[in-house]
Amino acid sequence: MRTVILHYHLFKNAGTSLDAAFKENFSEKEGEWVTKEFPAQPAVNRDQLKQWIIDNPQAKCFSSHTAIFPVPEIEGVKIIPVIFMRHPIDRIASAYSFEKKQGGDGFGPVLARNTTLKGYIETRLSLVNDRQCRNFHAHRLATMFGEKVGDESYRAQQAIETLPFVGVVEQYSASLEKLESLLKLNGFYDIKLQPIEKNVSRGVKKNLDQKIVEVKKQLGEEFFSRVEQENRLDCDLWNKLN
Repeated sequence: MRTVILHYHLFKNAGTSLDAAFKENFSEKEGEWVTKEFPAQPAVNRDQLKQWIIDNPQAKCFSSHTAIFPVPEIEGVKIIPVIFMRHPIDRIASAYSFEKKQGGDGFGPVLARNTTLKGYIETRLSLVNDRQCRNFHAHRLATMFGEKVGDESYRAQQAIETLPFVGVVEQYSASLEKLESLLKLNGFYDIKLQPIEKNVSRGVKKNLDQKIVEVKKQLGEEFFSRVEQENRLDCDLWNKLN
């Protein structure tokens, strides 16, 4: 049985740091650590994800920002999915900070460079299908199950309970220890996951409470309450893990 790691690299959820830790263990040059992005159409995404794992027999760790659940089922291959959650309000502020500094002419970076954090969130919330600032995690986790199973909230909660590992960005070092133990139990006996900070776009010296207070000041009491409400599912999921 071949065993591989599949990192669902969610935007601004310590994924770059985690990939750096993986690359300390798996050679990118030799194709042991590989990355790829996939189209938004669910059926095509899932088919291509499955084929990617099949087509790279040398790979031990796969990483993608755009791969969606459920975890592929491949005969003779055991896939260990890895995903991290972050406090939703802090993640939104981090996404804004990152995109504001980012070059290029993509929608997010252009918007961030030309407005405040409040303007960035207001604009993205006004777009019905934009989930960057509205229950981002729940939306991604819910793809684990079909809509017949239940609403987005129920499906996301079921995903949290079903997945073998869901890390917490605010408990990054402890999460890495748990992940390392899980991977060792699954045959990666020599793996060592060190907390390497990469692609950090906001001050790491401030604790979460300080960061949230800072965001609240920028948004104002009324709009901050709206953002909290728009991310109620994500807050519930995050609280469940803490």
